[in-house]
Amino acid sequence: MAAGMSLLGAAGCQNPFDGADPPPAPVPDAAEAGAVGAAPVGSPSQWASASTAPTATPSGAPSPTATGSPTATGSPSAQAAQPVQPVHKVLTQAEGKPVYELDPSRKVVALTIDDGPDPRYTPTVLDLLQKYGIRATFFLIGENAVQHPALVREIADRGHHIANHTWTHPDLRHLSDAKVRDELERTSDVLFKTTGRQPTWFRAPGGDWSDASLRIAADLGLRNMAWSVDPRDWARPGTSAIVDTILKDVRPGSIVLNHDGGGDRSQTVAAIKAYLPVLVDSGYFFTAPPN
Repeated sequence: MAAGMSLLGAAGCQNPFDGADPPPAPVPDAAEAGAVGAAPVGSPSQWASASTAPTATPSGAPSPTATGSPTATGSPSAQAAQPVQPVHKVLTQAEGKPVYELDPSRKVVALTIDDGPDPRYTPTVLDLLQKYGIRATFFLIGENAVQHPALVREIADRGHHIANHTWTHPDLRHLSDAKVRDELERTSDVLFKTTGRQPTWFRAPGGDWSDASLRIAADLGLRNMAWSVDPRDWARPGTSAIVDTILKDVRPGSIVLNHDGGGDRSQTVAAIKAYLPVLVDSGYFFTAPPN
């Protein structure tokens, strides 16, 4: 079983990432992930349409459909040349609560990458994900995104989900409502202008949500994604410690937290290289919100 094999469109398969932007026409070289079961909050609907999955390949072999970037006419970044006023989805109270895990009845993992983009580590992470045909969610910091727009577009063009991680990575619990709104709104705006995709998911730095951030995120059409597996890779505990924590704690429905920015992430990159083939060989699929 390869990580990129898709379960999208399966009967009874519901969307744990309800409220995500609707998927565009399938991009031939975008590595699509498996679908998952019901979300822990609300009553999410099924994903609207199936996505093209790469041909199953043995662990360690490059996915034949996950190579290169799409052409300019079909790429999300090309859409940025045609500005459209973004429309925010009105969120219910249930949709506004942080999601900590997915449905445990399916052997699916959501891999999330925080604090980028970073030109030192993000390209290597992208190559590793491509090798195994995995889609991930990249929670990008606005001030990093504005410095590296080409890298933001590359993440999007490779089929990964682009999400909001504030502009400066502050502790939102200590900011006024106006400052919280500025942190979220500026980041969503720059990501939309850079990729043509309106962000629909948000993660508070450190997982430190506040009443203001939850309220403002909902107002901006942003759902909140937390995590259930944290190897504390940001603290650089050692590659083996990161790998051991993930392999010990991952279970069906896990949301895994990793970082590709915010400092020296060489340990994280080495850990991803080590644990991805183990999870794939163990029969796990990977998922991300539709683009």
